Amino acid sequence: QVQLVESGRGLVQAGGSLRLSCVVSGRAFSNYAMGWFRQAPGKERDVVATVSGSGDSPYYADSVKGRFTISKDNAKNTVYLQMNSLKPEDTAVYYCASSRLWWTTRTSDYNTWGQGTQVTVSS
Repeated sequence: QVQLVESGRGLVQAGGSLRLSCVVSGRAFSNYAMGWFRQAPGKERDVVATVSGSGDSPYYADSVKGRFTISKDNAKNTVYLQMNSLKPEDTAVYYCASSRLWWTTRTSDYNTWGQGTQVTVSS
């Protein structure tokens, strides 16, 4: 059974930084793309960043480009999301997810999800 466990939730002030981690068990981690998504209250779940099975070819939503960095450590079965220069509009529940494909940015291609972790950015 595939499991994704996120950590790194927190409350930070605008301009601050936070790093989220997601440990994956139960599948061949290096074969599949991983992604971070977020959902704010009353809004749909949107893609934040994705990375290929090998950890290459990162993709970022326009709203986080230049501020967030996704990375994948295949030796530790862990994917990270480093978030810098945080803004109040980054406040959301953040989810990591595992794909069925080597690389994809489409939410529908992600079939296994973590439980979500709350990130709150105060102004």
